Amino acid sequence: MGASGPLAGVRVIDLSRLAPGPYCTMLLADMGAEVIAVGGGRTGVAIPEFGRGKRQIRLDLKSTAGRKALHRLVEGADVVVEGFRPGAAARIGADRETLAALNPRLVYCSLTGYGQTGPRAQEAGHDINYLALSGVLGAMGPSGEPPIPPLNLVADFAGGSLMAALGILAALLEARATGRGRHVDAAMIDGSLSLMAMHLPLWHSPWWPERGEGLLGGGAPFYRSYACADGKFVAVGAIEPPFFAALWGGLGLGAVPDHMDKDAWPAIEAALAEAFAQRPRDDWTEVFAGTDACVTPVLAPDEVWREPHFAARHPGWPAGTVPPAPRFGAAPPEPPEALAADCTEAVLAGLGLDPDEIRAAIGATAGVRPGLDWPPAFSGGGAD
Repeated sequence: MGASGPLAGVRVIDLSRLAPGPYCTMLLADMGAEVIAVGGGRTGVAIPEFGRGKRQIRLDLKSTAGRKALHRLVEGADVVVEGFRPGAAARIGADRETLAALNPRLVYCSLTGYGQTGPRAQEAGHDINYLALSGVLGAMGPSGEPPIPPLNLVADFAGGSLMAALGILAALLEARATGRGRHVDAAMIDGSLSLMAMHLPLWHSPWWPERGEGLLGGGAPFYRSYACADGKFVAVGAIEPPFFAALWGGLGLGAVPDHMDKDAWPAIEAALAEAFAQRPRDDWTEVFAGTDACVTPVLAPDEVWREPHFAARHPGWPAGTVPPAPRFGAAPPEPPEALAADCTEAVLAGLGLDPDEIRAAIGATAGVRPGLDWPPAFSGGGAD
């Protein structure tokens, strides 16, 4: 979104490496924040989408000069995002206590898998582990079979990146009002558990069936995917009676049954499966376009930008990339700039460092391509 976005004037220092941290700071950059990725923007190159709108710099944080440069950078920053295992940031002088002493209004966000406290805080983990421990994974997939993990969208990005961004924004508001920053402890396991706010309390109630048998878990024939004649699929979400009637009528199946009668579900499923199998997916897309039947094509990732709705909301957007969300106002956002090339010298010179100080701060990272073949000058991490 650039400098005109709602976060224009906010400076973010990104010390994270694994996907959730760079995605979080990408969201902030999309909303207008100035994001400086320290450590060469490794993920910005490996996953170019996450580097958009950012500048990257190289600092040897194992050296005194590199740490001093980081501290100068933090003095004028609003936010720091890191994804180290608890305690690791202190070894490079990037812990919250050290940086808050330099800048009391600093919002310091630790984005990790298990959080800063608890018996698992020092353990490595991935999306599937956080989903498993928060009850999400145990609610997915057919009954009697091993749970099927989703793409790493739920814990890493929804439970991690989005919750971190929300916490950062709240802490920024407080810092603006009080002059004091906060430590945002964004744990993916906590975020995943929060996403279970509707489901977890109902798990042991009479209203909650076994895994794979519920209304929203794959058991209902009107809330699942069906194969079409061409081997592609449609998704059906016709829960409410008017929507189910539109589905049934669109398929030409005659009198509408009571779709909330669970005894009728096997027959309804068989009828829907047989009907959808008669025609290709795109035919059914046309049949149900503009209706309330809640039938949509299941698109492969390379088909998304041929979907007319996306094309209308984001005209001219480059295929293969995702636009910022949410939108602010009616006008579609303009594509942000890609990850900027190495900006180390320009950024450090802007802090008042002379050429000798800049060379010392770059230290062991000199002469390597940031983000591509340069291992970060610090270790540790528990973000994914």
